[in-house]
Amino acid sequence: MKKQFLTAFSVFAFTAAAHGQQAPLKIGVVADMSGMYSDMTGTGSVEAVKLAVQDFGGKLNGRSIEVVSADHQNKGDIASSLVRKWFDADGVDVVVNAAGSAVALAVVAIAKNANKTALITGAVTDRLSNEACTPNSVHYGIDNHALVVGTVDALLAQGKKKFFFIVADYAFGHSFLAQARPYIEAHGGQVVGSVRHPLNSADMSSFLLQAQASGADVIALANAGSDTINSVSQAGEFGMTQGKQSVAAMVMFLTDVHSLGLEKSQGLLLTTPSYWNLNDETRAFSQRFNKVVGRMPTFYQQADYSATLAYLKAAEKVGTQDGAKVVAEMKGKPINDGFAQGGMIREDGLLVHDVYLARVKKPSESKAPWDYYDIVAKIPGDKAFRQLDKSECPLVKK
Repeated sequence: MKKQFLTAFSVFAFTAAAHGQQAPLKIGVVADMSGMYSDMTGTGSVEAVKLAVQDFGGKLNGRSIEVVSADHQNKGDIASSLVRKWFDADGVDVVVNAAGSAVALAVVAIAKNANKTALITGAVTDRLSNEACTPNSVHYGIDNHALVVGTVDALLAQGKKKFFFIVADYAFGHSFLAQARPYIEAHGGQVVGSVRHPLNSADMSSFLLQAQASGADVIALANAGSDTINSVSQAGEFGMTQGKQSVAAMVMFLTDVHSLGLEKSQGLLLTTPSYWNLNDETRAFSQRFNKVVGRMPTFYQQADYSATLAYLKAAEKVGTQDGAKVVAEMKGKPINDGFAQGGMIREDGLLVHDVYLARVKKPSESKAPWDYYDIVAKIPGDKAFRQLDKSECPLVKK
């Protein structure tokens, strides 16, 4: 079978060459298209990538650009199988998004082995720029460290010292708590307890009641997507959002707020790497996205657009789709666009850029559809992200 495939492929390649054709550059968007992360990534991520291709001009050094997509169903083994087939058999050159930390960690290893490129825009585990960094991958969005710094600093400044964490039981949740605990303790706070919950939990009541009984000042939600929505909604039903304890969503998306409504989510503090209404560039991209998708983009979808455009510019300059060479070209270049401000990809593959502390508006404060955030503060990238000399990435020169 393998021999037959290679023969068929050789015939195709010979035929294409004979007609002066080049195979298209293929961009694969692997994301959650139907599950708990589909609102924040999903088909919106595909459309964001297509907008980047459109803005680039639709061709790369004479080659047409094709966007393909697949649903990884939030399963690392399915994502691995899809991406491996894309790279080995389907001619895909670069993968974008890879929502979910377990998926992302699997994808970067496959990209390295195939010498392709992985643009991780849909995961926040800091392992991607530490022990799991590769010369073929970029962590393009935000990581656990930056999320901790923004929200925890704001809560500590309010005099809230005791934290109880409700943690999603997978790579993201585990690494988030591992980041948060030492940071909180180093800044005068205390983690008084934590509990893990299964991914995609409909009933969060037992976990919330444990947090309530702990006496913590802050019930910190280290989860995402529908798990965060369910947690905030059920905390409101228990009256927890109106009491002395604060409920803090450590990772929250615009679509989460939209699903909950401002009545339930008002007052929540969150850290975000971008926001559709932040400046002229974010608004320009987001209005175009809205015309196609019917809503404003999440920061993952903004990152999908930005990362794809940065990749295409680098690939055009180096004149090859050699993954390691393209990623090397992407590093060290300034990025200021519809996602990132003050951005630059470091040698550990992490995009460092300004991030923002936001507060969810009251219903009476929202003046237009999707007008959900007040930006409370800008956190410079060099403060939000871990310093490079603390990176455990083997690519970093010591």
